Amino acid sequence: MVIAGLQKMTLLDYPGKVACTVFLQGCNFRCPFCHNSDLLGNDGPATIDRADLMAFLNKRRGLLDAVCITGGEPTLQPDLAELIAEIKALGFLVKLDTNGSRPDVLKRLVAGGLVDYVAMDIKNCPERYAETVGLPQMRLQPIEESIAFLLNGSLEYEFRTTVTEELHDEAAMRAMGEWLQKLAPDAVPPRFFLQPYADRDSVLVAGLHTPEKAKLAAFAAVLEPFVTSVAIRGLD
Repeated sequence: MVIAGLQKMTLLDYPGKVACTVFLQGCNFRCPFCHNSDLLGNDGPATIDRADLMAFLNKRRGLLDAVCITGGEPTLQPDLAELIAEIKALGFLVKLDTNGSRPDVLKRLVAGGLVDYVAMDIKNCPERYAETVGLPQMRLQPIEESIAFLLNGSLEYEFRTTVTEELHDEAAMRAMGEWLQKLAPDAVPPRFFLQPYADRDSVLVAGLHTPEKAKLAAFAAVLEPFVTSVAIRGLD
């Protein structure tokens, strides 16, 4: 496991909690709007080793409520459960960010009591998923399994979509809501966040654009019938 970054404090990543965020190297998607493009490969350098991370967390007990684990895609790491168990042993809550491509890992972590909150990216409607994650083709079954697991379970979670002008429109938002409804007709997502794309030097593919505020509001209105709460996160 390569720990590629540590944000020592955040008030945004875990709703209602003071947390730090741990970035793990490696991802199986190539989303063109990804801000963490330096984390995508498996050969990136470690910025902190595991022992130093645990020492940092030990000193922050009583000051931080939680640890957010993100990437890259954390569920690709074979020793993720061991890392989280160490963190939990110090008394921290753990939030996991995931693209939902490894439902077996997600289920094992939840069954083991290792995760308190999940933020799962839903990249787009099914018809545009492969394009949006930067792959020539992909199987949606693992994504659907993760979505259904969260929808039908009792774990606290959120769904979120990073929105770009080029990849998203009202039809895609409606199809995404209908997809969620189809996967779990008796369950309603408690919270869904639209995150407007923000251009940075570290973005994987240049030339993408942020939708106008009015368009983002229209996207949120399209999703409202399918979720308990929808909000736009990250607007200035």
